[in-house]
Amino acid sequence: MSDGFNPFSLDGKRVLVTGATSGLGRAIAISCARIGAEVIGVGRDAQRLSDTEQALAAASSRPHRMLRADLTQPADRDALVAALGGPIDGVVHSAGISRLAPVRMMTADHLREVQSINVEAPTLLTQALLRRNGIAAGGSIVFLASIAAHIGVAGVGAYSASKAALIALTRCLAMEVVKRRIRANCLSPALVETPLLDATAEVVGSLEEERKHYPLGFGKPDDVANAAIFLLSDASRWITGTTLVMDGGLTIS
Repeated sequence: MSDGFNPFSLDGKRVLVTGATSGLGRAIAISCARIGAEVIGVGRDAQRLSDTEQALAAASSRPHRMLRADLTQPADRDALVAALGGPIDGVVHSAGISRLAPVRMMTADHLREVQSINVEAPTLLTQALLRRNGIAAGGSIVFLASIAAHIGVAGVGAYSASKAALIALTRCLAMEVVKRRIRANCLSPALVETPLLDATAEVVGSLEEERKHYPLGFGKPDDVANAAIFLLSDASRWITGTTLVMDGGLTIS
């Protein structure tokens, strides 16, 4: 007979998810709510915030909240941390952008935009949380990196570099917060069937040839969400400073 023990449960945990209004961030936020977490989602678009808030309410009766913030702005980061109303048990940094430009055509503005959103914003938000003891002892910090940090892809140098920076940051951060049993890890997904992938297909045409390189096919948002739940839960309490590559077999094919 089962005693109800589930090390993957987030029951009673408070989880902050950035970029929670679309794509992987939205999937992660809703999945966390379904498995017991109280979710605080962050986004910039008012309508999408409202839509996600309704989805969270449908997922569970926890007091979920959606907060509007531009995480590249110091004042918005500070206001977000202040609005949390106490320590959180986990944070998933899902907010990010991808911009195409070969190195020979990159501009300083292109580099700054990608860096500020993909690296500076999650790093400085984490700093703000730690400075105010905003992450509870035994908590978990999860960054969304990318397979682009591990393989060469033409045209995404700035994006790839930003995701590689997150992986390196995570290893150092893990050493700094381990004294409070806080863990820091990364997820590196490859192509996942999200609106961003659909938009890419509209620009470059069919992705069926690319799909052939994935023995298990493209990922689903729930695949990444389930991995995030694992890293947020007590099931991963002995894992820190590492990166989980999720690529459907791309890098071994």
